[in-house]
Amino acid sequence: MTTQSSLAIEAVGLVKSYGDVRAVDGVDLSVRRGCVYGVLGPNGAGKTTTIRMLATLTRPDAGTARVLGHDIVSEGDAVRGAVSLTGQLASVDEDLTGRENLVLLGRLLGLKRSAAKVRADELLGAFGIAEAARRLVKSYSGGMRRRLDIAASIVVTPELMFLDEPTTGLDPRSRNQVWEIVRALVAGGTTILLCTQYLEEADQLAEGIAVIDHGRVIAEGTPAQLKASVGAGALRVRLMDPEQRPQAEQVLARRLGTVTLDPDPAAITAACSDPDLGAAVVGELAAGGVRIAHFSLGQPSLDEVFLALTGHDARESPPDLPQQAGGSRQLADVEAP
Repeated sequence: MTTQSSLAIEAVGLVKSYGDVRAVDGVDLSVRRGCVYGVLGPNGAGKTTTIRMLATLTRPDAGTARVLGHDIVSEGDAVRGAVSLTGQLASVDEDLTGRENLVLLGRLLGLKRSAAKVRADELLGAFGIAEAARRLVKSYSGGMRRRLDIAASIVVTPELMFLDEPTTGLDPRSRNQVWEIVRALVAGGTTILLCTQYLEEADQLAEGIAVIDHGRVIAEGTPAQLKASVGAGALRVRLMDPEQRPQAEQVLARRLGTVTLDPDPAAITAACSDPDLGAAVVGELAAGGVRIAHFSLGQPSLDEVFLALTGHDARESPPDLPQQAGGSRQLADVEAP
């Protein structure tokens, strides 16, 4: 049984309201040390507000939470000294070079000048931006800025790192690079709370997942447990010609029932746990002249799990809630709320 000493985060009944809107409505979380824990939900679901409360940047209206054994209200200084936050927007100084940014943060966090320079060079090399170290950050690509932003969060390696939408707006190559950085941090002993609306990202990185919608945790478990909760496999078909998707939709709906039209205009998915039935449906599509690029039969995706749990896509926003986006920072010197 998990003991309190093994938990990096233990939150019970966290609530935060803005006027008449409850951005967070009774969130409970238990996150063990040394793992990536994903918090999934669309924009406005309460993810960022939850992170800000756990990082002591926003005081909860109700509920309690302990981060690394410290109460987030009465022991805020201790929490801030042990965690870092990388928010949705990069906070590095565009008018400094990448190296100057990291050296400056090292000095602010108490490193001697020589140690700050050594640490900056280590991080620039590890994050693949050493060649751009002496260029102004304003000339960096989005992926390079994001890597520098995460590097800035670990100038002094935190015990716990909050990552809020770390790959939003990045191309696939840069996203994969950030994923590798996250894996390396966890391998080094850092706990990461990852907030994302990219379900593939959580599937790739997270050991455990909490699904948040309208400020509440509506499901929790490992990716495999959440997929199993839907109770069926899925037949996924990708067509050669997107214009044939309506024809494929009619066949799948008649033979299998509910059909999901994927964001890819050439792809379509339907619940199907019987391999023989799935093969028969694919054969019927081919016999009807529908050209198929490829198909697969397997577990539902997290996107399908989210749709089943909430009734809407993970990228659809609930009614507008106040949004707060911070940049990356070590929190040791942030004033308590």
